[in-house]
Amino acid sequence: MRTFLYCEAGFVEKDQWLPNSWVNVECPTPEDIHYLTNQFNVPESFLSDIADTDERPRIEYEGNWLLTIIRIPVQSQEQGIPFTTIPLGIMTNNEIIISVCYYKTELIPDFIRYTRRKEVVVRHKYDLILRLIHSSAVWFLKYLKQINNEVAHAEKALEKSIRNEDLLRLMKLEKSMVYFNTSIRGNEVMLTKLQSIFQEPVYMDNELVEDVETELKQAHLTVNIYSDILTGTMDAFASIISNNVNTIMKRMTSISIILMVPTLIASFYGMNVPIYGENMPHGFAIIVMISITLSALSFFIFRKIKWF
Repeated sequence: MRTFLYCEAGFVEKDQWLPNSWVNVECPTPEDIHYLTNQFNVPESFLSDIADTDERPRIEYEGNWLLTIIRIPVQSQEQGIPFTTIPLGIMTNNEIIISVCYYKTELIPDFIRYTRRKEVVVRHKYDLILRLIHSSAVWFLKYLKQINNEVAHAEKALEKSIRNEDLLRLMKLEKSMVYFNTSIRGNEVMLTKLQSIFQEPVYMDNELVEDVETELKQAHLTVNIYSDILTGTMDAFASIISNNVNTIMKRMTSISIILMVPTLIASFYGMNVPIYGENMPHGFAIIVMISITLSALSFFIFRKIKWF
């Protein structure tokens, strides 16, 4: 699906393309690909690079075209991971600005609504790229808060009962943290490269660049903090599980030893040979009492050394 957006104190949709307008293509169809390659002569190699889910943030030139790929966060359950990142490609050539994303995202619609609400004026292609990077950092922080809340819920569930499902849930969130950390660092490197490319006075907006750098640094710091907390939580619960297993094994061993005492006595008196006390009138009761006494003594000893 493609939309033509023109900046008039915020992006407004138009029926057709105008110079310096923004062509946003989301989940492109073969018709959209054909339109971009024939109407604007977009290099097909750019489109194939953007389609690669694992494409890293980078810059590439082909003719007069400049391709800027950034990573943006999305919610996804396809691979069993609640959050992941995908590539967003921004292709520019003089008066042409085209963004292509092969996935449905919340970032682009939210960014368009934000420009309308705040009446943001996007002056040129570098301005748009910076604002999209800034928006990606904001969404990284939003999803990181959701991840932190899910970690807190998983911790409460694990405090009541340690289940494999809760541990797997934490492991998936840890994977999301790794994806976020890698993507944010890639976007930071991308921002540095963009600054070296757009050095003309017309592109200079130090305040916007500083805002983008601050937001990316905050996202990077936040993901590192949450990742360290999650790693510590996983290690702590792993130690708790190991300790619980040891406790259970000690108790099972203690119970086995306690039950072994009467079993051993019964085994001796079950031999088919003459045994002392077999003719006594209360021999059976005496043997039972001796077994109970020795078992109770064993229990007291294990209780003393805190095996129970």
